[in-house]
Amino acid sequence: MNLVQAIAGRVLPTTVVGLILLFLIFPIVVVMVVSFSSATYLTFPPPAFDLRWYKAYFGNEDWLRPTWLSIWVAAAVVILSTLLGTLAALGIARLPPALRVVASGLILSPLIVPVIVVAIGIYYAFSRYGLVGTPVALVLAHTCLAVPFVVTSVSASLSGIDPRLQQASLSLGATPIGTFFQVTLPLIRPGVLVGALFAFITSFDELVVSLFLSGSGAVTLPRRMWDDLRFAIDPTIAAVSTLTIVLTVALMGCAHLLRKRAT
Repeated sequence: MNLVQAIAGRVLPTTVVGLILLFLIFPIVVVMVVSFSSATYLTFPPPAFDLRWYKAYFGNEDWLRPTWLSIWVAAAVVILSTLLGTLAALGIARLPPALRVVASGLILSPLIVPVIVVAIGIYYAFSRYGLVGTPVALVLAHTCLAVPFVVTSVSASLSGIDPRLQQASLSLGATPIGTFFQVTLPLIRPGVLVGALFAFITSFDELVVSLFLSGSGAVTLPRRMWDDLRFAIDPTIAAVSTLTIVLTVALMGCAHLLRKRAT
């Protein structure tokens, strides 16, 4: 009886976890398989395998233009959010404990508030200045959403630094700026890079805010995919989704490796 219980105690959790993973991964696998379909419409299983929909994506300017816009917006967001998030994390680390909690809560609020609420607020704020429908609006809005990820990652790296290292650098005659670039920054570099990767993913995959701000003049790739699902369903959307999934998984893998190196 004890042997049966021991086997059940090992097999049952593994089976449950496996079923949950299958439930989560199966839709992604279906999309990836459909992206290689030779059919004209979304059908599973595909009648035959072909690369025609990948060729349709790379040969269609209506798809490539939003893709490049998303990449450029995400690159700008990485620069702004990494700079602001790193400075914010350094400032929070130097606050008294009570103020540190308040400041952290305010900066991390975009992660807590539903994104639709954030999108509506940003839309009303930007519409007053005529920014809706411009790449500038997307960069600023996505930066607001990405900064909390950078702050979280950099703060985690800062918590593992011995403050005596900075004190020793200052006591040896280094300036505060020199101490930051020669001591602090090399120690928190993995956290900064991880935050930058998450900022890129956050901007590149963002849909809800883009629906409010993109208008007709700044259509991002997620917005283009949304429109395609509504008006023209063909396997091209599966090919684009597969490429997006591969890119996201690759960036998440890089972030995991950086975190592993940091520890």
